[in-house]
Amino acid sequence: MSAAHPAYLELVDFIAAGTTPEGIIRFRPSEAVQRRVSDLIERQRDGSLSSEEQSELDDFLQLEHILIMAKAQARSHLSLG
Repeated sequence: MSAAHPAYLELVDFIAAGTTPEGIIRFRPSEAVQRRVSDLIERQRDGSLSSEEQSELDDFLQLEHILIMAKAQARSHLSLG
């Protein structure tokens, strides 16, 4: 996973700043990252995605999976408290 991707950098900054279960649940990628991912998905559909861009999209999908799991765990911690 490349540290050059904005989605990756946003997540690293979020974690480094410290957070709470509520903060994890509220976390959303920036609009710029959301636009980039939407563009990559659209270009993947029309077959114009480069291998580097496919790697970037794959990285984002891995980050999304990690966030989904973290949010589920955060909700679990909140319901136990």
